[in-house]
Amino acid sequence: MDKQRLWLNVGVAATLAVVYFAVDWLIKTGIITPFQQLNLYLIGINIILAVSLNLIVGFTGQLALGHAGFMAVGAYISAVLTTKIGIPFLPATLAGALAAALMGIIIGLPTLRLRGDYLAIATLGFGEIVRGILINIEYVGGAAGLIGIKQYCTWPWLFFWTLITVLFIKNFINSTHGRACIAIREDEIAAEAMGINTTKYKVLAFSIGAFFAGIAGAIYAHYFFLIQPNTFSILKSFDALLLVVFGGLGSLTGSIIAAVFVTLITALLQDLAQLRMVIYAVLLIIIMIFRPQGLLGTKEVTFEVLCKKMGGTTWHCSK
Repeated sequence: MDKQRLWLNVGVAATLAVVYFAVDWLIKTGIITPFQQLNLYLIGINIILAVSLNLIVGFTGQLALGHAGFMAVGAYISAVLTTKIGIPFLPATLAGALAAALMGIIIGLPTLRLRGDYLAIATLGFGEIVRGILINIEYVGGAAGLIGIKQYCTWPWLFFWTLITVLFIKNFINSTHGRACIAIREDEIAAEAMGINTTKYKVLAFSIGAFFAGIAGAIYAHYFFLIQPNTFSILKSFDALLLVVFGGLGSLTGSIIAAVFVTLITALLQDLAQLRMVIYAVLLIIIMIFRPQGLLGTKEVTFEVLCKKMGGTTWHCSK
């Protein structure tokens, strides 16, 4: 079975390589239109946001509503570094992500002692504080936003950061640290009784989620040329939470599918003006009624699942 697993990994890597080079060729030849390319970037950004927020909400069980605030920190820090100081895109992106992670630690230490609705309100307040501060800083354009940002983010960068986000969080969840986070989600009191430092792991998950939200912000800023404080309002946080709930709390595969599905549905309905939001809301209500656990619940498309789909027995696929 090790051989089968190896071939599966090779197949996944080959598929990713084909997707990367195929999309790169389609963009360079102009077959993918600018509108389609825009939605491709939105899919990547939404995948990063959904997967990173799922680590906090789905796997650690902390209802956080300030993800847009971390995205704003990453976007503005990276944009200021590239636009006003002249730092290259990669170190600027990492600086923005690290600033978001640091903000996650600073906010997480006091607020993650709270639970449930209290935590949601506290993190929601953080997101609005960030937006309010940005509106009042003239150096970054105030309410009008920061303009003239160069489009440093290309398809290779988008693909790289999306892949890194998914792989990092997947490996984190499968590690002992990730198991500790899942234990906190299942029963925080029991986790404490077993010797798990719940505050430490909640802050760790919070900071990792914030880091990748900062990455998403940097990608957004360096593709759309312009960032405004209102872009990172409470609605942006709810959009990210919607993707997590829609895909399934505790399912990275579900978050990816939800990000692709919601982005494409939004694009397909964009000609219907205001009516598209009504249709979009009705579709979501229907899905939540008939599939309240989300598309995949807590399930993942794992090696064992693929093995069984290919005809393997339960005994073979568990080896």
